[in-house]
Amino acid sequence: MSPLRLTYLALAIWGAIHPMYYFISWFNENGYDLMAMVDAWHVNAATSGLVWDLTIAAVALTVFIISETLVRRNWIALIAIPATFCIGVSCGLPLYLFLRSRPI
Repeated sequence: MSPLRLTYLALAIWGAIHPMYYFISWFNENGYDLMAMVDAWHVNAATSGLVWDLTIAAVALTVFIISETLVRRNWIALIAIPATFCIGVSCGLPLYLFLRSRPI
């Protein structure tokens, strides 16, 4: 495996673990209520801006993944879409780049 692919894989793993640490810590403190977490994301204008920034990036990444997958027929790369929306762009983007950069 090339150093670039290893870098993408390492970033995908980091992008899954690091944010999840904070999400799980928040859930343990405040209860497992997803809507309460969404409310916490919109506590002020700065956090709302960040949420919208990441949401738009996630949608753009999804459009890119779908369009690239239709051309390249690399169906396994579609797994990056749920990773993006269930974990975050920090996991979904490097995961997609890892899957896309494999030898065909």
